Amino acid sequence: MKLALVLLLPAALSACATPGRYSGQLSSYEGLEAKDGTVRTSVVRRSDKDRLAEVAQVSIQPARLAEGKTTAWLTPQERDFLLREVDAQLCFELTERFALAPPGETADAEVRAVVTRVAPTGRAASALSAASGFFIPGPIGLRVPGTVGGLGAEAEMIARDGKQVAAVVWNRNATPIGTDDPSLSRLGDALQFAEPFGDTVGAVMTPEDHKSRKIEDPDPCAQYGPRFRPEGFLAGMASGLYVPALSGAKAAPDDKDDDKDKAEKR
Repeated sequence: MKLALVLLLPAALSACATPGRYSGQLSSYEGLEAKDGTVRTSVVRRSDKDRLAEVAQVSIQPARLAEGKTTAWLTPQERDFLLREVDAQLCFELTERFALAPPGETADAEVRAVVTRVAPTGRAASALSAASGFFIPGPIGLRVPGTVGGLGAEAEMIARDGKQVAAVVWNRNATPIGTDDPSLSRLGDALQFAEPFGDTVGAVMTPEDHKSRKIEDPDPCAQYGPRFRPEGFLAGMASGLYVPALSGAKAAPDDKDDDKDKAEKR
């Protein structure tokens, strides 16, 4: 049975890399080109390497959610959770390449991102998918139909003069056969895909001949928690599930204070 799954994998992956439509949220879509060699992900991007070489410091605007039928089902809490994870992954990647401008300070360029599409992960069937992993050992898992979700997002870098320096339109759906972990959260797949979206944005916005920067101490992205989250990895190994509470960005300080106040009132 495992051999049959492996043979079916390429078809399943290609079906999940269907390009999405542009949202109209970026300042420009001119010059975007599809990235070759991607299987599970649809990526179109452009970057001006000459302008990127002039960028030493960036500011990162909080990610936004495009309104529409593919995002209308999210609760306010789910919206905040997903956008915070996108913010975290962009911060982690971009600060390996550029200095992060302090709040209120004008940077060489500004990075903006918008989540354009969120497909829910089927919670009920995900438990069944996790259980199947115990009977089909190995790196390739089987997702029960109806469990796979997805994420679409766009990002751009804008220089001080208002010109677009780089842009990327990114879409990915989970695969029924592959390495995407099922989750009991409706946001399971979307949250998992925030990291590869951040990776792609970082790659597109990387100047030529760039060497990774040493992260400052304290970490400029410390508000999101640690960059490496071993507890989420270990939970996934033990349960076969992606666990957002252990794997995602930590709550904002204000959110933690609100949670503490609510707990004290109970």
